[in-house]
Amino acid sequence: MSLLLAVSLFFKMLSVPLLGRIAWLDFTTQKISNRDVLMLLCLGLGSLQLMSVQAGSWWDMGLSAIAALLLFVVLFPLWALRKLGAGDVKLMAIIPFVIGGPGLAFFSILLLLFALATAAVIKYPFMLPEGAFRVYVQHLDRKGVVPFGVPISLAAICTIVLLLTNSVYAHV
Repeated sequence: MSLLLAVSLFFKMLSVPLLGRIAWLDFTTQKISNRDVLMLLCLGLGSLQLMSVQAGSWWDMGLSAIAALLLFVVLFPLWALRKLGAGDVKLMAIIPFVIGGPGLAFFSILLLLFALATAAVIKYPFMLPEGAFRVYVQHLDRKGVVPFGVPISLAAICTIVLLLTNSVYAHV
């Protein structure tokens, strides 16, 4: 395994706890900080840059940039209509840089599943066991807030873990 690939994989590994932090903070405070999004963007761009140099092709970087721009353009009106938070839009716009082109399809499928599960839990909190978590979810439902940073982060973490295991097994 080359040094460029190892550092790229290390950057991807560093983004996993940061995504976990984003998910937790979005769940507890309904806020995604710009600092966390920028750190995630820097880790993703660094990883993509190293992978592009290693592969000798900028296709993955270009595909990620196009996907990020498309996501931002599509989701920005939803923010303007107050259907999504600004942090959710920014997080979704940088995820293609964190994941890279090969993982976007898998990420999209996982995001759909996790978003549906999150919406179901928020809409029907009576399915949850009694306790503080259920009370908090009922509070979110009364406020009309859905922390979409949680399914975005979970889908990204699962995709990164899959990409890391595939890369390690392919280069061992």
